This record gives sequence, structure tokens and C-alpha cells, in this order.
Amino acid sequence: MINFIVCDDAKKYREMVEKVIDTYMMKNKLEYKIHIFEDYNKQFMQIVESKLPFKVYILDIETPSKSGIDIARIIRMKDVDSVLIFLTGHQELGHVVIKNDFLFLSYINKFDNCEKRLFNSIDKALKMFKIKSIVRFKDNGVVYTIPQDDILYITRDSVDRKCIIVTDYNEFKVGKTLNELKAMLNDNFVKTHRACIMNTKRILSFSKSQKRVVFDNGMTSDLISTRFDKELI
Repeated sequence: MINFIVCDDAKKYREMVEKVIDTYMMKNKLEYKIHIFEDYNKQFMQIVESKLPFKVYILDIETPSKSGIDIARIIRMKDVDSVLIFLTGHQELGHVVIKNDFLFLSYINKFDNCEKRLFNSIDKALKMFKIKSIVRFKDNGVVYTIPQDDILYITRDSVDRKCIIVTDYNEFKVGKTLNELKAMLNDNFVKTHRACIMNTKRILSFSKSQKRVVFDNGMTSDLISTRFDKELI
């Protein structure tokens, strides 16, 4: 899922950004969510701290309480993979952004062909994400794009006859088989049970006697059979 995090204190620009995102994403059929804020408040900072995948920040330089430049600095201290797009009426502050070396994608003047430039920047952002290690497939008309490093394990639900992809932030029920999903994944993923594939890169510890793994985010699983435990050892 692509997560767009938008902050602007002017309602007309928030609405404009949301419209441009919707217009662009409608042609992609990618799953996405827009998080809208009018200030860099507590809820905004919770998004920064979260492990949501594929974040595209569209930041106003100046809001009532904080500077977008200061916020970008905080984001980059925690996350070097997200995309930063600055949308501002303060063109004169461009040199400050460049000086801070935020690895930003665009610095867009609100009064200079803003919508077209934002549309093109979103296009560039999604192309950047495609070069990362992801699993991408279509199921029931929805295109799923999930970073492989975010996946803890995938298990088969015998009742619903669906696979459940468990990540740090969500569970996705899809109509793919385990073998189909395994073929899309890199070598970090091994079968630990006839109904489970685990990401060994995310496993913190494994107890052979208890048939239990602990992942690096604290989650656990006992979907391990003797037949496959040598893969984990």
C-alpha cells in the first residue's frame, strides 16, 4: 500500500493535493491511503514513527506550529527510504532545503504550475518504489505492493482457503496459494510448516524444543513442524 502523508494549513491546498493523488492513482489500480493533516501535530508524528510502507510525504514549509524543514529533519533521522516532496509558497527557502541535504524529490512552488508538477513528482515517487524488494500481485481487482522486509510470515487459512500475509502493520487475506507467493519471494523466505512461510531475516530467535520463533518486533509463531525445522536451524 502506498501511503501519502499530506500536511498543509490551507484547506484549498489540502483538497488540491488530494485531488491530484486520486487522479494519478486511479490509473494505477494500486492500493493507497491519504493521511491529511493541517498541522504537524501529535497524530502526524505518530505516522512518522509508524512502520507503514511506501510513505510519500507532501509537506508545507510553514504551518502554525512548526516548520516543514524541521519536520523533514526529524523524518530523515528515522527514515531514509520515504519520499519527501515540499509544496510551498516560500520559494525563497529552497536554498535552505538544499543546504540540509534531505534527499528530497521535489520542491514545488504553489504558484507555479503546481498541480502538474505534483502529478509528475508522484509518478517519480512510485517509480522509485518499484526498484525496491517488493512482492507485487493482483487479487480480486486489487494490486498489492508489499515490501518483502515488512513481511513476517505467510500462512494458509484452511477455512477461508486464503493465504494471510502478516506484516508489521496489517494482515492481508489474498486468494493466492503458498506456492504462488513463495515463487515471488527472495531467499530469505523458507517453509516452516505445510501451511506457513517465514521471513528468516525478521526472526530474532528460534526454540527447536518449543517449536517457536520470536520475530524482531516481538510477535511470535509456533507454525513450525519437525519436517521443516532444519530450514530454520
